[in-house]
Amino acid sequence: MMDFSFSEEQELLRKTVRQFVDKEIMSFIREWDEKQHFERSILTRLAELGLMGVCIPEQYGGSGMDYNALAIVCEELERGDTAFRTAVSVHTGLNSMTLLQWGNEQQKQKYLIPQAKGEKVGAFGLTEPNAGSDVAAMQTTAVKKDDYYILNGSKTWISLCDEADNFLVFAYTDKDKKHHGISAFIVERQWDGFSSKAIKGKLGIRAGNTGQLFFDNVKIPKENLVGQEGEGFKIAMSALDNGRFTVAAGACGTIMASLEASVKYCQERSTFGKEIGRHQLVQQMIAKMEAGLQQARLLVYRSGWLKNQGKRNTRETSLAKWCACDYAYEAANDAVQIHGSYGFSNEYPVERYLRNAKAPVIYEGTREIHTIMQAEYVLGYREDKTLTNTLPAWPYEETMETVK
Repeated sequence: MMDFSFSEEQELLRKTVRQFVDKEIMSFIREWDEKQHFERSILTRLAELGLMGVCIPEQYGGSGMDYNALAIVCEELERGDTAFRTAVSVHTGLNSMTLLQWGNEQQKQKYLIPQAKGEKVGAFGLTEPNAGSDVAAMQTTAVKKDDYYILNGSKTWISLCDEADNFLVFAYTDKDKKHHGISAFIVERQWDGFSSKAIKGKLGIRAGNTGQLFFDNVKIPKENLVGQEGEGFKIAMSALDNGRFTVAAGACGTIMASLEASVKYCQERSTFGKEIGRHQLVQQMIAKMEAGLQQARLLVYRSGWLKNQGKRNTRETSLAKWCACDYAYEAANDAVQIHGSYGFSNEYPVERYLRNAKAPVIYEGTREIHTIMQAEYVLGYREDKTLTNTLPAWPYEETMETVK
């Protein structure tokens, strides 16, 4: 049976997050964007609402809602600004959900529970100066010595670089094995040899904290190896499934924000004796935004439904991420066009939407990478294998009982 409705709990969640965004973000985001300031208190408030672990099972400190609840949170947060959706994407989608999927019980107790409660903030360290889409080109290494791994290298374009307490970091433990020689580790900020530095002067997401991580002989206890040695690449790719899901959901928020701002302006501005919303070419842009929003949402919530079923969704999430982010960029661009010269000024929010909308077209798999992936699926050149570790299906009570 197909059911496109949201539950009462999901509707209440959307209302709660929307009210939070209107009150806590909308009134201040222009100033934060201008000053390139990340407002850490927003994460504290999100934690108080149970939103930093909204889809993490209650036994691990989360709110126990389904995966589409995470999509709702990301959609509504990005309606306010991409910076805060990005924070949740990284903390929950890339880090906490990966620990839920791949971490052992000791790691879940030590790291996942405080992150799901929002007491600690998690981040994700994969990209390097010369290793973006080409993950195998990474230079960071982790050499086993007694009961520790010695980590050396650097990461770049890492969200929450200066804010996170814990980082899921990927490094070579055996470079001769290429993809099969990459491993994943939990790294704590407080450890000797770790440092970070923010990147300023970004085109968009200026209210976010993004930058570099540096590892100088950082000692990682062997207990902080996630999964087995050599499993890092597949752990990273499954983490990106979750991250891409949140990015796609957030893109719906950008479309929604662009549409709301444009409709409001269309009803306020008049040219040639009538509201500009009466002009057919303006209507065409409004219609494109609405079509993009509805199509993107269907792709996103379908991916969330597959996650709830415990089914692999790499193909579906890739399509959702690619299409939703493209729709969002087009919607923001059209919103600027509708606003005319006013759209070129931060007097109106649409110029920020356009600047912010560019980054998601690049990160977590460029538009080009997802285009190739989708073609290879159709042509039969790509097939997803069964993972040894999967996210628990929802409702979690049933899944966790089965695991016991």
